Amino acid sequence: MSNSSPATLPSTARVDVTLRLRDALLAASFTADGLLDLLGAPAYAALARSETVPALRATRGDTALESLVRLFLLQQPVPHARVTGVLPVDVCVEGGWLVRTGGDEVAATVDIRPYGGPGGEDWFIVSDLGCAVGGAGGIGSRDEGVVLGVGGASTTLAGITVRAPVGAALDLGTGSGIQALHAARHATRVTATDVNPRALDIAALTLALSGAPAADLRQGSLFEPIEDDETFDLIVSNPPFVISPGARLTYRDGGMGGDDLCRTLVQQSGQRLNGGGFAQFLANWQHVEGEDWQDRLRSWVPRGCDAWIVQREVQDITQYAELWLRDAGDHRGDTAEYQARYDAWLDEFEARKVRAVGFGWIALHRTEAVEPSITVEEWPHPVEQPLGDTVRAHFDRIDYLRAHDDAALLAGHFRLAAEVVQEQVGLPGAEDPEHVVLRQNRGMRRATRVDTVGAGFAGVCDGTLSAGRILDAIAQLVGEDPVLLRDRTPAQIRLLVEQGFLEPAR
Repeated sequence: MSNSSPATLPSTARVDVTLRLRDALLAASFTADGLLDLLGAPAYAALARSETVPALRATRGDTALESLVRLFLLQQPVPHARVTGVLPVDVCVEGGWLVRTGGDEVAATVDIRPYGGPGGEDWFIVSDLGCAVGGAGGIGSRDEGVVLGVGGASTTLAGITVRAPVGAALDLGTGSGIQALHAARHATRVTATDVNPRALDIAALTLALSGAPAADLRQGSLFEPIEDDETFDLIVSNPPFVISPGARLTYRDGGMGGDDLCRTLVQQSGQRLNGGGFAQFLANWQHVEGEDWQDRLRSWVPRGCDAWIVQREVQDITQYAELWLRDAGDHRGDTAEYQARYDAWLDEFEARKVRAVGFGWIALHRTEAVEPSITVEEWPHPVEQPLGDTVRAHFDRIDYLRAHDDAALLAGHFRLAAEVVQEQVGLPGAEDPEHVVLRQNRGMRRATRVDTVGAGFAGVCDGTLSAGRILDAIAQLVGEDPVLLRDRTPAQIRLLVEQGFLEPAR
């Protein structure tokens, strides 16, 4: 693999040039909506998979937008004359966004990809050429300091992040700057760090080209660039979490053994959070022979924090090695070299007794509770993004349940959450169902089995009657002792509240 540096970047000091370029891109409808209209849904979706042929076919004309797509998304040289009336070409060359090539053409020095913000903003994500997305096709560069754009992991983290007005936010390992860009919408001050100085320059370009406030950019690993007394209301990180036999690519390999980087990040974040603050990460973790993976993750949670850890996928060690070898494009190189790297990966896992690797997210909430709540679960099923409000609601419900014993719970009033449906499962023609399932159509889209009392209880929760009075009425209907029903039902109510089927009526 080459250890050379990627191409020279545009100047971060020429904010005037960046703003003129932004105005020109917007004027030509070089936006997420504009691209969808031009390319059509199939070609637009193919771009997100690093497949360019459909977009090349859709941009054979000579309109301004077609020229910009070929220049900044497809990395095709474009005749100077075709973009002179679209871009301030000379200024963009001077600022380093474009270079002149042979035959009176210009070419882009970076990938610029339109990105629609959650509030309808027209943002632009800057990344190295050919590195806007990775995946099975490879990242398009073998330079170790390469900076990627927005992939599935980036959008997942942005979607699960709690979005509330905060004073200070920290983006650890900012990369192209996408998380810092999102945080700038609701944080007074954004600090972004990266061990790769090139990533900091690209993050600055992303923020400026998107019309967002500049962030406080600092170079260093994990919390090293943060002062001892600095704390934050929100910490987010899509770290270099790949568990690999060596630190080959800065954007993915953290350089620590096994899953130590993710563990260190989680453990050290607690002391950096203000009271009530959130820390949210994507992570990989090892499934070690003879060890419960859930216990492993519980041990990572710092004191004073509640945690919600969700495992979204598990891969065996061969699948995992193949995924990241393809991501680096090793499958397209020398066969013997590919096999040697594959072998080294398996050697690493066998030495650590690792049998599989889990993928997922970790959310922390600083509460200082005497008895913290740590929820570790596996949920590989589809969810509804964005999930930021769902994450915040989860911790709100945990706070509520912690503050209410069974007597207080029975005195409380509840409402059935929106878009919860009931399914009854049983043999055709049977008088009673074998079991009843409550299913959410929003958020985590959970399903949980309940008994007939639980189903009846949930069905009449509209905030009017207390839980105890509802149970008394059910006891009378089914001929059961109301005292016994009150004794055995709070556990089921707690589960329905914790999982979001019931909401406290306040």
